[in-house]
Amino acid sequence: MKFQKFFGWLLLLTGILIIFLTLYSSYNIFVVKTEAPEIFKITEENEELNSSKNLSFKFGEDIMKEVVEEQIKEMFPTAFLSMLFNLIAWSIFAGISIFAGVQISNLGIKLTKC
Repeated sequence: MKFQKFFGWLLLLTGILIIFLTLYSSYNIFVVKTEAPEIFKITEENEELNSSKNLSFKFGEDIMKEVVEEQIKEMFPTAFLSMLFNLIAWSIFAGISIFAGVQISNLGIKLTKC
């Protein structure tokens, strides 16, 4: 019986420790003290668009497509997209870790009540 209560307290403290470490790491990432783990790395392809050297005839849709692609690349640089995807991935991992910590703590609480 004593071992069961000890193990319950150990699980409770372990779950709380997991929760607080995850929150502390998330805090450090979102105030830019540390960087999010780099899971996604988007490389920028350097393509030279020499429209004056391109002798092929282009339809209006092709020209519009190129203009829109250039504007999107200016609005969302690859470094921004990479950082955004890494923050989203970290947020998902942190949510899973907090959920796991809650479940471990609940197990510990149930063991201490017996």
